[in-house]
Amino acid sequence: MIKVSVMYPNNPGSHFDHDYYRDQHMPMVKRLMGDACLSFGVDRGLAGGAPDAPAAYVATGHLFCESIEGFQAAFAPHAKVIQSDIVNYTDIAPQLLISEVVVG
Repeated sequence: MIKVSVMYPNNPGSHFDHDYYRDQHMPMVKRLMGDACLSFGVDRGLAGGAPDAPAAYVATGHLFCESIEGFQAAFAPHAKVIQSDIVNYTDIAPQLLISEVVVG
């Protein structure tokens, strides 16, 4: 199983609508990807490792899929729709990480 993590850096002065991301965007992505997206998760950044340090990321979304190929095949036909929705919740350019889930 793989996890696609979409991370939004905590940039001073940027905005992020957590409610929209959680309640609208991520369910839309799941719906569009269908069964290829096994599940999804959303994290809200709270703090960094040192006392009073800000979180490195304001939010992270996770998509769980069987394989990279399965993710790509399900995401690609809807990429423009999914990416065009980003302006509805943030002005932050996301970073992407695809990883293998070794413990779940």
